[in-house]
Amino acid sequence: MATSKSKPIHAVGKRKTAIARVWMKPGKGAIVVNKRTIDEYFLRPTSKMIVRQPLELAGVTEGFDITVNVIGGGLTGQAGAIRHALSRALAAMSPENRKILKDEGLVSRDARKKERKKYGLKSARRRFQFSKR
Repeated sequence: MATSKSKPIHAVGKRKTAIARVWMKPGKGAIVVNKRTIDEYFLRPTSKMIVRQPLELAGVTEGFDITVNVIGGGLTGQAGAIRHALSRALAAMSPENRKILKDEGLVSRDARKKERKKYGLKSARRRFQFSKR
């Protein structure tokens, strides 16, 4: 792995309305999200699994200390944004990692967002009940 000792690797990831900025530097494997540990920030095990997925695929779960700053969205969107940012950082680190992560579909951004409510409707597509009489 070609890593720089002086400068941490920085990447940005997005999911729904959440934006995550990630800094990776060589260390013992600590993940800090908004100045809290990952176990304190994400209470659901699925969210923790989503965040750790690119690290496990690249095989670097213990090699880096990761600092994350995430804003916007809910916890699920934030977990997806962190996963996207970590995938980008690992892909920038080495071309082998990029191939592994791209095969799993983690490098590309998930562009799905909530559709806006339209006038005359109850929600984005839901209409009011039709009454014939």
